[in-house]
Amino acid sequence: MAGRGRASGARVVVALCLLLVSLVGCGGRTATDSAKAEVQRLLDRRAAAIVDHDEAAYLRTGARGWFDNLRAVPLADWSYRLTGLRRTGDTARADAELRYRVQGYDRAPVRVGRALSLAQDAQGDWYVESERPAKGSAQQLWDQGAVRVVRGEDSLVLGVGQSRDRLRAYAELADRAVPAVSQAWGTDWARHVVVLVPKSLAGMAGLLGAPESSYRGIAAVTTGETGAPAGAPADRIILNPDAYGVLGGTGQQVVLTHETTHVATRAHTTPATPLWLSEGYADWVGYLGAGRSPSQAAPELRDTVAEDRIPRSLPADADFGFGGDATRLARAYEGGWMACRLIADRWGEVRLADFYRAVGAHKERAGAVEGALKDVLGISLEEFTTRWREYLRAQLG
Repeated sequence: MAGRGRASGARVVVALCLLLVSLVGCGGRTATDSAKAEVQRLLDRRAAAIVDHDEAAYLRTGARGWFDNLRAVPLADWSYRLTGLRRTGDTARADAELRYRVQGYDRAPVRVGRALSLAQDAQGDWYVESERPAKGSAQQLWDQGAVRVVRGEDSLVLGVGQSRDRLRAYAELADRAVPAVSQAWGTDWARHVVVLVPKSLAGMAGLLGAPESSYRGIAAVTTGETGAPAGAPADRIILNPDAYGVLGGTGQQVVLTHETTHVATRAHTTPATPLWLSEGYADWVGYLGAGRSPSQAAPELRDTVAEDRIPRSLPADADFGFGGDATRLARAYEGGWMACRLIADRWGEVRLADFYRAVGAHKERAGAVEGALKDVLGISLEEFTTRWREYLRAQLG
């Protein structure tokens, strides 16, 4: 009886295997695995066509979409890694990680999430119907329109809805910013920048994956991971054409030099670095040679000094929030700048850069500023704050 039971069980297994073989192949790959492999091959062909600017090959992978928007962008490489596939009959939704590098500027790939709608043709081959940013991922510049490119000596400026003359003017500003930052900070950085100029504030917000209200009135921002290793991709300086465009020539130069400073200092800007230092140092470099006096460059703090309301402590990170009190934000930037200006005046520009690096070298925020003040400047936080308050009164009173 026991032997007959084992034989019957074996026949059941064989029967089940025969039943499933047409669907998945007994012991083989599932239909889903097969579809994923086919879609990955499709994405590989699509990526190769984009790098080669091969329109015919691209169209064989699906709809034209934004292909023409990328024609002028110098791409070193472009690839997709399929991360998810949800199939419904002859249609599917694919999630993928896009990796791309701009030739001559990105040391490692930029990584962004993309969502693709797919369908099968009469022969059962997959093709792309549309591609867009994945949920939670920001837009790329080419998602917004045809990209125009201008090359500078040390810069690459990419714009949508902008004239070539305007982009050329921005490239000239960036080309002046790069050597100015290197003179102040040193040359241990890429020494070139990529500047993105969308058509409007809405475009800027789309590139940052944030609401417009967060950046209204903000002339520019720099993207990038703090404490990024040397192999990290280049940062992007993103201009807000609505706010940046109304600045005078000096103001535009200060802003672009400020943002370029963030690119240069990124590897030494860590979670231990307070915003008053990172933003204050960027402003300090930005204002070098601008001919602005403290009273001209720090009007909000000047008013608080005149009213005998000098801040009792250095600006907190919360004071730098966009979309809040504009006066509070301005005072925070001005306070950080004056703190860095004090260090440069009292201890020298080299010590200021050394102090910045020393703060960023700490593993955590607690004690980072205190330790760097003691090690580099030989002063306590309490003593430095007192000197800073006295400096505000002397320079702005």
